[in-house]
Amino acid sequence: MKDAQLRAKIPVFQRGETSMMRTRFILVAAALMLAPEARTQAPPKAVPPAPARAAKPGPQPANVPGHPKLVVMIVVDQMRADYVDKFRGQWTGGLKRLVEQGAWFREAAYPYAATETCVGHATISTGALPATHGIVANAWWDREAQKMMACTTDPKAKNAGYAGTAAKGGDSAWRLRVPTFTDELRFQSGAATRVVTFSLKARAAIMLGGHKADAATWADGGGWVTSNAFGTLPFIDDFVKAHPIKDDYGKTWTLSLSSSAYLYDDKATGAVAPEGWDLSFPHPLRGKGAGSEPDTEFYGQWATSPFADTYLTKLTENAIDQLGLGKSGGIDYLGVSYSSPDYVGHAFGPRSWEIQDTYVRLDKDLEELFKHLDAKVGAGNYVVALSADHGVVPVPEDMQKTGADAGVLHMPEVQQKVEDALKAFAYTAPAVAQIASTDLYFSAGTYDKLKTDPAAMKAVLDAIRSVPGVADVYRAEELVDRPATKSPIRSAEAASFFAGRSGDLLIVPKPYWLSSSAPADKKRDYGTGHGTPYYYDQRVPIIFLGWGIQRGEYFGEVTPADIAPTLASLCGITLATRDGRVLSEALLKKAIPEKSTAVQ
Repeated sequence: MKDAQLRAKIPVFQRGETSMMRTRFILVAAALMLAPEARTQAPPKAVPPAPARAAKPGPQPANVPGHPKLVVMIVVDQMRADYVDKFRGQWTGGLKRLVEQGAWFREAAYPYAATETCVGHATISTGALPATHGIVANAWWDREAQKMMACTTDPKAKNAGYAGTAAKGGDSAWRLRVPTFTDELRFQSGAATRVVTFSLKARAAIMLGGHKADAATWADGGGWVTSNAFGTLPFIDDFVKAHPIKDDYGKTWTLSLSSSAYLYDDKATGAVAPEGWDLSFPHPLRGKGAGSEPDTEFYGQWATSPFADTYLTKLTENAIDQLGLGKSGGIDYLGVSYSSPDYVGHAFGPRSWEIQDTYVRLDKDLEELFKHLDAKVGAGNYVVALSADHGVVPVPEDMQKTGADAGVLHMPEVQQKVEDALKAFAYTAPAVAQIASTDLYFSAGTYDKLKTDPAAMKAVLDAIRSVPGVADVYRAEELVDRPATKSPIRSAEAASFFAGRSGDLLIVPKPYWLSSSAPADKKRDYGTGHGTPYYYDQRVPIIFLGWGIQRGEYFGEVTPADIAPTLASLCGITLATRDGRVLSEALLKKAIPEKSTAVQ
């Protein structure tokens, strides 16, 4: 599934809610402590900066603070774990520092099938899986509203733009069914804690920030946006006015290294470049018509370039300075989700010069960010966690060159097969309300009828399995409550399933088959996607660096759901619920002095 959020010129492909909840979620919801007045449309609140205090030059062995002063959560959208092994020789800065000085978990992977942006960020921030936190996709079919609903859409929230940006709709984390690490950090550690997040995507910034972030900021329509569910930061308005995105208009993305330093062909097989670009470098940021002013296509090009990552880094550094993060007397939280690697990966795929150069430049951006944190907070006073929300499917046309069975699974063909199968049983058409990614939702009453009609049900399942690219299909009742199974695919689908939001039928593509919402006779407008239960989508890096971390390489099986429990342990915080564990093997152990045996 293509994953894109900027509403400028970036297509969005979506996955589907009713009010059915398990008993355990009622208990968790109480922990959120979301008072009724918090759901009203209050104007965004301003967050005052902390008083400026000189940062210590670094940790002293005899005076190490009891907790980190700042938690920095970095998510690199669509970063496959094997990128570290393949591309690390091209890195000299921040990514290299993480790998060489941090705790690198080499076998981290999501244990579920819904490998999408909103889901991954929710898992990282809560320590829970979709079956627990309720975020099953970037968007799903809302059975009550009878329309697609984005994971952050909130009918009681109102978005607001910085520097005159026109904002539409309203977004918050109210669909997230459990508290995040940041929610618990604010509640348990006191008023001194500030929570600030940035991304190009609303779903990334919001899921990292949780229900009550002081500020969550994302890009939209060529500007920057927040919501009255969070706070506003006046200095962002000043920064955006002084440095509008359109200042990057006319720049050209060129290779950072010599051509001999890049793996694979210079033109990625099966790639689909953003409008106005060719399939090889250089890539000019001049929109579709190369006019004198930015157009919609320019903002799409900008988001699909390293210039957007650099902008996000500068914005983040400004927040560190203006808020005095790490100097509040509490434990502050800074979340940054870099979205451009996802846009680049969707367009050019994982075996492209473009994706490699994106990481070369991100390596430089992170080097600058870490040096800034060292100077402002102190090298031993903050802890960094880096991971990704999902991986990516190899471009089908590229995979076909190896002789592998690869292709595109067209969901409109699946829908037509289901409709045709039910004609013989006199079911009312249309029987299918929506296919969101690989979740199939029947029209109201249809699935209840099918469950009492074995012949019709068999006809539907057989019809779906007959479509090229379909490996299997599961009924919702086969996945409820995550049943014990020896099937890794069924287990992954069950870990993604949340009753009332997930589909009636869950379709599993074959390995190396890309699911597409486009009909077979229409050329797709992207190279590849994600959203499957296979390792290329599930496997991501997890690296910790800084306060309380024991450097080294770790080879045990872990998941991104382990990140929040580990950060909570470092900060002395208890999570309301979790599916992950504390990665204690990577935490420094404090020496306990021997007690005197003398009789007092």
